[in-house]
Amino acid sequence: MEGKTQDKGRDFCVRTMTAEDYDGLRRLWMSIRGFAIRSIDDSRAGVERFLRRNPSTSVVAVDGDGVIIGGILCGHDGRRGCLYHVCVREDCRRNGIGKAMVVHCMNALKSEEINKVSLIAFTVNDVGNAFWNCIGWTRREDLNYYDFTLNEANITAFNK
Repeated sequence: MEGKTQDKGRDFCVRTMTAEDYDGLRRLWMSIRGFAIRSIDDSRAGVERFLRRNPSTSVVAVDGDGVIIGGILCGHDGRRGCLYHVCVREDCRRNGIGKAMVVHCMNALKSEEINKVSLIAFTVNDVGNAFWNCIGWTRREDLNYYDFTLNEANITAFNK
């Protein structure tokens, strides 16, 4: 599953994410216009907590210089997997990086006997929604998504 890949002329490696990837991952998140992060969940401590709970399912894509150019936080509850913060650096898109990361995550979930995976994409995220449609994911229109904030300090900020 892990190893060097070349697609459309760009070399990159997809590998399991570690806590040591946080600084590079945060730099990536902050470079993407419209990307949203949460003050607690996406802090170093929040990501480390997520990775302790899901040690083998999250991934990063790294270029030939060791720079993180993509990432997915991926985890499961024992029944269903979920992808969070799926992103590829804007100048690296359309090179197979996103698809390679998604396949890596799906294989990791399958090895943990997870049979279904979901994600949430903002309706205004045209690039993301086109990507998911292109690689064969199904947009659900038969349910409503609800959430409830348990910690008001965990605010969401969008990059401009």
